[in-house]
Amino acid sequence: MARGNHIYVQFTKFVHHGIDCGDGTVIHYDGEKIVQTSITTFGGGNQCFVKRYGQCDADNVVIQRAKSRLGESKYSLLFNNCEHFATWCKTGLQDSEQVRNAGAAAGGASGSGAAVAAGLGVVSATGAAAGLSGAGIMSGLATVGGVLGGGAVAGVGVLGAAPILVTKVAMGQVLKDDDSLPSDEREAREVGRKMTTVGAVAGTAGAVGAIAASGSVAGLSAAGITSGLAAVGGVVGGGMAAGVAITAAAPAVAAAAVGFGAYKVWKWLSK
Repeated sequence: MARGNHIYVQFTKFVHHGIDCGDGTVIHYDGEKIVQTSITTFGGGNQCFVKRYGQCDADNVVIQRAKSRLGESKYSLLFNNCEHFATWCKTGLQDSEQVRNAGAAAGGASGSGAAVAAGLGVVSATGAAAGLSGAGIMSGLATVGGVLGGGAVAGVGVLGAAPILVTKVAMGQVLKDDDSLPSDEREAREVGRKMTTVGAVAGTAGAVGAIAASGSVAGLSAAGITSGLAAVGGVVGGGMAAGVAITAAAPAVAAAAVGFGAYKVWKWLSK
């Protein structure tokens, strides 16, 4: 560690951030106000790590900024926490990756869930046979799939499109590019963003494959899709409607898993 470094400590439930003054002290938000304490007090006896930057301001500027806010008592978990403060000292911009990632994850989960529920509503309302009976689901899927010139199988893909879009937006925030990041981190995030799309495509293909293979009637005929959706839904104790929900959500889940997994693997390989 060195003077002007952005340092952090990993506690059980959160990460604490501050600015190393280079003299054995750290300037940080202690939860109430910005203080200058010993590094031992800052870390609580835990190991401190340095957050690496690509582009950031000179050490003297960083220390000057940190000292200019000593005594400030405007802590806000969402808008002015210890990470916001330390990042501002380094770059002049307020940002908290913890808050942004938590918000993106929560928004992605709730948005994808809402998209799946909306998709079921569309299936229920658009077919020649209304409702979520077997006939209603099949006619609804066929109608939705008809938008792309396909049938019920295409309908499954269409229903998965909205959750995928929500997930891609959320992952775009989690793996957001930033000039202040080190080059290897930016590269890993770019890989993660690209692989999110690959995961979505693979998840869609996997969902269709599961429908074709799971039912008592194999294949993607009307009987095969009906029995396949019922079998998939049976995994959670439901029927065809549950199967539609699972297969619509699966590509979004795969997109997030593959994208973030690729990001972590690339970071590990880059060490």
